[in-house]
Amino acid sequence: MPLHEALDRGDVFTKLGQFNGFADTLLASDEQRKSFNVYENTISSMYEACKPEVLDRKLGRVVSAFQYLRGVMDSIVEQADIGSAVQRIEALLDASVVVDNAESFSAREFEAQYKIVQRGKAWDLSKVNVEKLREEFKQAPFKNIQIADLQAFLQRKLAEMLGQNSTRVDFLQRLQQVIDAYNSGATSTENYYDELTAYAQELKEEAERHIREGLSEDELELFDLLKKDSLTEEETTRVKLAAKHLLKRLIEEHPKVLIQDWHKSSQTQGQVRAEIERVLDQDLPPSYERAIFKQKCDNVYELIVNHALAGKKWAA
Repeated sequence: MPLHEALDRGDVFTKLGQFNGFADTLLASDEQRKSFNVYENTISSMYEACKPEVLDRKLGRVVSAFQYLRGVMDSIVEQADIGSAVQRIEALLDASVVVDNAESFSAREFEAQYKIVQRGKAWDLSKVNVEKLREEFKQAPFKNIQIADLQAFLQRKLAEMLGQNSTRVDFLQRLQQVIDAYNSGATSTENYYDELTAYAQELKEEAERHIREGLSEDELELFDLLKKDSLTEEETTRVKLAAKHLLKRLIEEHPKVLIQDWHKSSQTQGQVRAEIERVLDQDLPPSYERAIFKQKCDNVYELIVNHALAGKKWAA
């Protein structure tokens, strides 16, 4: 294995850029990365359990190399803070290691060198340019790192967007299908990156949809719960107004409905549900027949209860 060869040569900590290559190999699939993490956890735990009996500096270098490689991948996939990893490795190396020509290599130098290794990009979904990403990917020396970085960003961003709007579960399902197909070997590296960038564009458009609809994020969540198939333009406008009016009634107007701990009392629960039905009965189009109307009221009430139970947003 190249890592063992580098350790045998004794130059592993003077050529830290090579860890990008090691990380790129392991990031070829989630399964490989997770298997390596289990391996690293095991050898690190065993080494810690054996100290101070084990004082073999060469063994310490091996363990620190595995911890370092884990840190490289975690900084990309999990956006982990490398500070704690560096401190662990410094302690493990006892503040210095022996490198080529028996020169001293201090922990301070090691920390500075550590930061050379590529970390995850500072992503901004609003500035995603699909064509530019694909062009950069063609030139990238470590394609699996590029893929893991983009995939991890999309997963974090989607989790954030789901927190804003619970109706976005279809985006979650679609992303997981794309990831599963790649991990199963059904999609090539190049095609997978194309699919991820296309998905990023869709996610960007979804993140901006509330602006196009003329709604706040909270109003959009209610609108998505209230809308139904085959709405006319006029009906869509009425459903948007229903979402706006309902949110305003629940959080701004008096008498207050969402009082503290309202969800813990059957009386206040009934008041909230009655107010939802009253507002929606006034605002929703006549095409919302009784069964659909009840379903929409139930969906909105369930959303508000879930937000309150989680202490989230405006319903807490």
